[in-house]
Amino acid sequence: MNRDSTRRRFLHGASAAGALLFAGRLPLLSSAAAATSPADGEPWQRAQRIVERCARPLIFPRQDFPITRYGAQGCALVAAKSIWRGTQREVQTPAPGAPDCYPAIAAAIAAASDAGGGRVLIPAGNWYCKGPIVLRSNVHVHLSAKAQIYFSADPADYAMYGDVDCGKAGKLVLSRWQGNDLLNYSPLVYAYKQSNIALTGEDWTSILNGQAGVHANAGSGPWWDWIDRKDGTVNAASANPLNAPLESIAPWLSAQQRALIQGSHPRWNGDTRYLPALSEAGVPAARRIFGIGHHLRPCMIELIECSDVLLQGYQVNDSPFWQHHPVACRNLRINKVNMESLGPNNDGFDPESCDTVLVEHCTFNTGDDCIAIKSGKNRDTRYGATRNMVIQDCVMNSGHGGITLGSEMAGGIEHVYAQRIDFRNAHWATSPLGSAIRLKANMNRGGFLRHLYVRDVTLPNGVDARARKTAPPDPQQPFKNLATGGGAIVTIDCNYAAGDDGVRTRPTAVSDVHISNLRAANVKTADGEYSCWQAVLILGPVAASYNGPAGTPIPPVSNITISDSDFGTPRNGAEPVYLYNASQVVLNNVTIAGQIVNKTLSAPG
Repeated sequence: MNRDSTRRRFLHGASAAGALLFAGRLPLLSSAAAATSPADGEPWQRAQRIVERCARPLIFPRQDFPITRYGAQGCALVAAKSIWRGTQREVQTPAPGAPDCYPAIAAAIAAASDAGGGRVLIPAGNWYCKGPIVLRSNVHVHLSAKAQIYFSADPADYAMYGDVDCGKAGKLVLSRWQGNDLLNYSPLVYAYKQSNIALTGEDWTSILNGQAGVHANAGSGPWWDWIDRKDGTVNAASANPLNAPLESIAPWLSAQQRALIQGSHPRWNGDTRYLPALSEAGVPAARRIFGIGHHLRPCMIELIECSDVLLQGYQVNDSPFWQHHPVACRNLRINKVNMESLGPNNDGFDPESCDTVLVEHCTFNTGDDCIAIKSGKNRDTRYGATRNMVIQDCVMNSGHGGITLGSEMAGGIEHVYAQRIDFRNAHWATSPLGSAIRLKANMNRGGFLRHLYVRDVTLPNGVDARARKTAPPDPQQPFKNLATGGGAIVTIDCNYAAGDDGVRTRPTAVSDVHISNLRAANVKTADGEYSCWQAVLILGPVAASYNGPAGTPIPPVSNITISDSDFGTPRNGAEPVYLYNASQVVLNNVTIAGQIVNKTLSAPG
């Protein structure tokens, strides 16, 4: 298969500006019910009901528990460096010998809980915390203005207080890492099966600082180093001798099953690949023990099976991994939070298998996706779909994708609404936003992505419009040069990182995506004014990637509408819209490079 036969060209011109060829709780809906729900005919009324449900104020007893009452002492700061690959920043860190306020915070939360609830108050000042903040029901943890918590950068401090004693691996907590359940280091802020909880700040001088680029001591490099150390030491991707062979940990598998799960990657038992292999093998979460000796970084804030949650009014800096990760939560609102964390995998907000979520008035400057909606990976689908989510009145600057669905979405994602989003891309010249609206999946992920509604969004600086290196066509990798990782304003990629997964037996169904009133402007580059590399890129499921039973249907991406929108001027004027394995893609009153397009498109796989 050559490149020209693979790439379906439906929009093209002689140049970037050339002429186009054509001018209480909401009820939890089951998948079947969702597909035929009367609410589908009135999507924005449904969205308003989600907003109203999440905006109801939480109520806590009017009693304060200042951490200073329980012995907390502030700390002095000294200069330090935060390091991520070739980038170094001058930062401050608690001075050697700084008092640890972890015991005081834990005691204040326990006292508030024992008293029936209340507010744990963290006053202005600098506070060093050598352990996780664990939230409890009916407790509101509040950071005053100019209160900054510096979390310890020593991983060992997050393997000391968990509920599950795993011996040499430490005392760990039930967590979920990129869609898979495990026992791992505690997130820096954690809650499990709690209700009516709040974490708030007075303003963006109320800071939770994960210090993930700071060296804690000579022996444990920063969290961010764990992704790709180059000095020969074990990291998250390298083979880890602590990871037992599948023959011993999953003896019920046949040799053929083991071979499929392991795939052909030479480091399949590195932590990042070994965990999903355990899921595919059916190993229970209680036996997926990571922690000490492993290198799966914890999230900054992770809430599992919680309900009635408020996250509001603070700033996050330098998270080890994802910044906010609610899993199987209901009725959650995140409001006026500033996410300022540019490290690896530093997604801003990753709701997973959650129901009824409101994101509003937040600002994202992230090292990965700003928002990434998820619902499990491999066989870890017990929590089901993410559904009933509204995103509104947010600003997105740096990140791989602005609003992203996937890639870990085996349980499905449906009924997501986004409006009045400023994809500002403020750092377009140095750290650009890769894509505004991004869906990503592959033949491993399965599940479904459906009923996404987006309206009234602006891109004043477009998305990543940089020139791209091109390579000769490669029959073995016909999609290699597509801008699926960034450069298209709207991206649907159903072949995302396909080579990372040995088991590719679950096609994803993508349908019912509706975008209206999107406005993108150009930026002035050295060689012209452009808004993006491509306006729209849709790469549907690729049958050649599938390795499951013969005869399984490989559905196209279907029922995509884009209306009353202006995509500015794509740099790739020869192919501003790309489709593969897609049907019923409707462009209605869509302006691309100054030309109005009204067309219904389809493309075979």
